[in-house]
Amino acid sequence: MTPRVSVVMPIYNVQHFVKSAIDSVLSQSFTNFELILINDCSTDQSLAICKSIHDHRIRIVNHEQNKGLAAARNSGIRHAIGRYIAFIDSDDMWHKDKLKMHVDHLNDSPKVGISFSRSSFMDHKGRRTEFYQMPQLKGITAADLLCRNPVGNGSAPVIRRETLNDIRFQALNHPEHYTCYFDERFRQSEDIECWLRIVATTHWKMEGIPEPLTYYRLNQQGLSSNIIKQLASWESMIEKAKLYAPKLLAKHEHNARAYQLRYLARQSIRNGRGKVAINLMNRALTESPSIMFKETARTFVTFTAAYLLWLLPSFAYKICENVGQSLLGFVQKNRISKDGVKSSMLS
Repeated sequence: MTPRVSVVMPIYNVQHFVKSAIDSVLSQSFTNFELILINDCSTDQSLAICKSIHDHRIRIVNHEQNKGLAAARNSGIRHAIGRYIAFIDSDDMWHKDKLKMHVDHLNDSPKVGISFSRSSFMDHKGRRTEFYQMPQLKGITAADLLCRNPVGNGSAPVIRRETLNDIRFQALNHPEHYTCYFDERFRQSEDIECWLRIVATTHWKMEGIPEPLTYYRLNQQGLSSNIIKQLASWESMIEKAKLYAPKLLAKHEHNARAYQLRYLARQSIRNGRGKVAINLMNRALTESPSIMFKETARTFVTFTAAYLLWLLPSFAYKICENVGQSLLGFVQKNRISKDGVKSSMLS
């Protein structure tokens, strides 16, 4: 029987996490899928762990050299035979009903090309937290996507094959026939670059499911140098988007950059780098002061947290952070309950 869904999982040096990720796919309540593991030249025990898991739905594809996440996903798509393509990063996990709910969503919504779910955060050790990504779920425009990334992470979306076919292109730097969907020139921002290209250049809609069906692992290894690389990659994405959506960028570029700077400021706060976060927030407000009025609470909290982190001793800041997170966790949990998500999913 031909699998309905092809699940693509890039693998690169994730020996501590990959078995949990694979198990979360194999335990799905929807069983008509194939799992394509793309080994991007791992140098640890990741490949050996993958080979030790025996299930007829698993296929392993080996790269001859490390090519990065975008290339691994492209390889997976080229090997996929399912009608729907799902992506999961090898350090994340899924709720057991994720594929079932996305298949139902796409079957019932023929105009939706990208179905995604809300995500719940895990810490580095895989322990669930009280925090969730709470993105816009419906009525998503290219402008919304440019200023935010409602999908949130690479383990959340399930996409129609027809949708990916509508944005495929041939890479010019390969002598052979080489079909791409994600732009392999991007080692960061490859997700948002692909989603924006779909929404801005095709008729397909993007729509989310309110349940937190993706468990997203927070990385402990973020450094300020990565913040600089993330911003540079995002700027490259903006320059590319100007070629196919010039009117969109002319109208929304400044706001989009301000939101991106604010996002990176929050990342810097999480990494304990208050001064970097302050500089990013100052740049965000200079780029587009309107974000203070459009999203006053989030902007004010980020700005305040940056200065508290910079000014206070670490123990004092930690107390403030714990109080703030407790309040935020309560608000988010209450919001999800109002959206009709079953409480069992939050346990």
